[in-house]
Amino acid sequence: SEIAKPVNQFDSSFRHVFLAITDNTLAGISCMYFAAGDRVGLHDAVSSQLFAVVDGKGWVRDGTRTVSIVAGECAFWTPGEFHAAGTDAVMTAIVIESANLEPWRWMPEIDLAGP
Repeated sequence: SEIAKPVNQFDSSFRHVFLAITDNTLAGISCMYFAAGDRVGLHDAVSSQLFAVVDGKGWVRDGTRTVSIVAGECAFWTPGEFHAAGTDAVMTAIVIESANLEPWRWMPEIDLAGP
């Protein structure tokens, strides 16, 4: 986290570092570090995005609803979908962005609407 750069676009407050960027498939992999109260402000996804929490806990939003997320869980947003994320504690997430993401092929979907 020491080399991560602060991000404030879209009324955001978190630290971010790119882990890999590819030219041929237009994919990017990054790590986001959130301190207590940090957030990614509401904005639309440019490409498909997989937000995988690897440490801590927080929340994610798809534009209309906000749900809790913990280490070991992921959120997925499609191009044009409004989304946000944040925490009241601490959270670290790996984010993969690519036009070719299809996480439903190997990850079970959780019904956020409940019973």
